[in-house]
Amino acid sequence: MYDLIGDIHGHIDELKALLLKLGYQEEDKGYAHPNRKVLFLGDYIDRGPDSPGVVKLVRQMVKEENAIALMGNHEYNAILYNTKVDETFLRKHTLKNCKQHAVTLRQYKNKPTEYQEAIAWFKTLPLYFENEYFRAIHACWHIGSMNVLKKKSLQGVLNNDQFIESAAKSKELYKVVDILCKGLEVALPDGITFKDKDDNLRSEIRLKWWEDPKGKTIKEMSVLNINMPKKDFTVNMEHYPETDKPVFFGHYWLHGRPTLLKANVCCLDYSVAKEGKLCAYRFDNASILQENNLVWVDA
Repeated sequence: MYDLIGDIHGHIDELKALLLKLGYQEEDKGYAHPNRKVLFLGDYIDRGPDSPGVVKLVRQMVKEENAIALMGNHEYNAILYNTKVDETFLRKHTLKNCKQHAVTLRQYKNKPTEYQEAIAWFKTLPLYFENEYFRAIHACWHIGSMNVLKKKSLQGVLNNDQFIESAAKSKELYKVVDILCKGLEVALPDGITFKDKDDNLRSEIRLKWWEDPKGKTIKEMSVLNINMPKKDFTVNMEHYPETDKPVFFGHYWLHGRPTLLKANVCCLDYSVAKEGKLCAYRFDNASILQENNLVWVDA
């Protein structure tokens, strides 16, 4: 049985409180439950007060086989931020990129070896998990991209050459990882732009890939409730079928009381880094999800 936990972003106190609420106890070798295991959905670092502490706790649980940890876009970005090819970092050290990772860098400032060990560990994390009962990914279970990843990778784990390939916009793996790790996006019409939560100007929106786009407007298909003309959604997009096994993910900074998006679709990112909630789902192998299996703590 699995307890799936969404984006943590360095919020160690909330993570410990949630684990205790789920029945895990802190032992000599980390947090453990007598008959359950955690599946972390990624984004362990950045924004919050103690990314090193979160990474250490999660790594220990994985080491003792009390958890499985997936890669989030923040771990992926950190890998590229620290990887050079021909003296050029794969993720450029622009003001925007440095700002996103600055809190974590400060927290590791006096722990350079621990930081490099964390980056090395991030490289071992798979981008997805799937068994006969459910699927889990950080941002988007996109069937076409999943098919490519399964062919190219070792159970969702990228090797060093594939990290380099995934950073090149001309390569197929770039689009695949971008969709799976960061979400499915579409350009806004007529030059419409908006500012995201980090005050960055955006001309693309992340889509509700779990929704059937037929008959919907762009506004209805956008994850964010942004102000835009009610234009019809005309992009040809595959969506997650209601007949497929349950899928869990994080990434989307939802707000309010945690709830299911569909009977087989559950997002577990409720903005812990924005005074929201750290959220989990207690999965019992049921094909239809139940809202009373959602568990959370307030930030």
